[in-house]
Amino acid sequence: MNIYQLNKAYIENKLNQARRKMSSSWTAEVETKAPAAAIFKAAFLDWHNLGPKLIPQIITGVTLISGDGSPGSIRQINFSPVMPFNFIKERLDFIDHEKLELKTSVVEGGDLGNKIESATSHIKVEPKGNGSIVKVLATYKAIAGVDVAEDIKKAKEGFINSVKAVEEHLVANPGAYA
Repeated sequence: MNIYQLNKAYIENKLNQARRKMSSSWTAEVETKAPAAAIFKAAFLDWHNLGPKLIPQIITGVTLISGDGSPGSIRQINFSPVMPFNFIKERLDFIDHEKLELKTSVVEGGDLGNKIESATSHIKVEPKGNGSIVKVLATYKAIAGVDVAEDIKKAKEGFINSVKAVEEHLVANPGAYA
């Protein structure tokens, strides 16, 4: 190997290391027939009550660990055995009730420490006609060498299915969360 090839190999190695340390993300947009404010309240503000009722096969309970639902609050979502982990704790980092927007971070549980180093979600609900559109940007930092492609696919499907379950509930109960 000559000096050029050694330098090229060194640079490629450093670039690959940097890429592994970078965050990745996925997005989803879910159109609903329910009003934006109702979706925001039901799916995100009152999820601790509604989630276990709408999808008990996945969520067994949600507990507020600390705080009062304002930024800095931490809640624990407990899962049934169909999930690959028992619980996840998430911190509410930001909420804007008028803009129907929030940000959360995983602080414990789930794949944290096993497959990912960190994970955050930015959710925004916007009016669209008589319904709404729910947008999520999930950002995560995978542990070097761990393939999380299947986990991302499942997380995205889970988010979409949860929003659709809330939509179905709100359409069937138009006065709820009005």
